[in-house]
Amino acid sequence: MSINRKIEVFSAGCPACEETIELVNRVACSSCELSVLDMNLAEVAERARKLGVGSVPAVVIDGKLAECCAGGGPDEAALRAAGLGQPSA
Repeated sequence: MSINRKIEVFSAGCPACEETIELVNRVACSSCELSVLDMNLAEVAERARKLGVGSVPAVVIDGKLAECCAGGGPDEAALRAAGLGQPSA
């Protein structure tokens, strides 16, 4: 039995955020559990802060901010390297 990979996209609803949501949806595997979180909600913003999110869009995979989202914008190759599109072991 495999465990679902938890993918969280922190979004403010901007065009760049929408592009990232589309990218994640395209790359995600069948065992990826995707959540799109609205940064306009205080509890979402607090969770993002605790995870180190400094700007949106940002992608968190299994509770860890994707490296590409710590300094720049989401990048497909970096997200794949972080496990997006691959089932959890």
